[in-house]
Amino acid sequence: MKIREVYEYVVEKGIEKDPRKPDMVKEILDREKKKFDELKEDEKKEFDLERLKNPYADTRILCGDPEAEVKRIMVGVDIEVGEIMLADRLGEKGKPIDLIMAHHPEGKALADLHDVMHLQEDILARCGVPINVAESIMASRISEVKRGLMPVNHNRAIDAAKILDLAMVCAHTVADNQVTAFLQDLLDREEPRTLGDILKLLKEVPEYSEAAKLSAGPDIVLGSKDRRAGKVLVDMTGGTSGSENSYAKLSQAGIGTIVGMHMSEKHRKEAEKSHINVVIAGHIASDSLGMNLLLDGLEDKGIEVIPCSGIIRKKRS
Repeated sequence: MKIREVYEYVVEKGIEKDPRKPDMVKEILDREKKKFDELKEDEKKEFDLERLKNPYADTRILCGDPEAEVKRIMVGVDIEVGEIMLADRLGEKGKPIDLIMAHHPEGKALADLHDVMHLQEDILARCGVPINVAESIMASRISEVKRGLMPVNHNRAIDAAKILDLAMVCAHTVADNQVTAFLQDLLDREEPRTLGDILKLLKEVPEYSEAAKLSAGPDIVLGSKDRRAGKVLVDMTGGTSGSENSYAKLSQAGIGTIVGMHMSEKHRKEAEKSHINVVIAGHIASDSLGMNLLLDGLEDKGIEVIPCSGIIRKKRS
């Protein structure tokens, strides 16, 4: 496969598991095309053309020739300068890395992370929150995340990769969509009665079982094992943590338990006020599961995968 084909593959898989309906994703891409067509010629020079075919601003080819062949990928949750040096060192030891794949975004993909958070508006609406309320709730949080990312040194790792002539991509929401769909399907199918039942189900998933051995597995942060779960929402996609104001609306919409990757203390307190149970599955284990569901397909296509930087590699195909 070529780098471009790897990138197109993960975007395609991300769309397949998007919590929004396919026609809604198409509508988003159509709106981007309309925006582009209405721009002045000088404005078009700054427009990211990938937005016309990829609805996830946090998933991009960051550097390297898109037409270069890929036989071996090094994949990590976080790819920073240390991991780039590791890839270069592997090349020196006779195991050249054709492509480095990060889960968490870097460069432009990190600067535009806030853009994918609009996905959370549609998740809230799907749960029963009126879309006008969902958009209002998310507006200030999206703006906050955008401002918070402004001072970040976005291109640090990418600059290191360029110096060492290494190619790099990132696959963020495309992977988060995988784990969200996988776990929501599991919980909807098994219908766990209690939070304890949810923990048991999660620990039957290899990534979470392995993480539990590292003291980083699933845990209850609001509620108890005997407390009934009610309607369960898997909240693991949409860029980063949403608005703390969403919990009251989710409670009113009938959500009893949230299963997430992680949760700040501020968000936990707001969930508690709204009497929502919270099970934290584990950040790195959840990221690993999402990435594994993409990596299996790449391995099936003949690409060797070298996991690093937190990836708990478990194969399913």
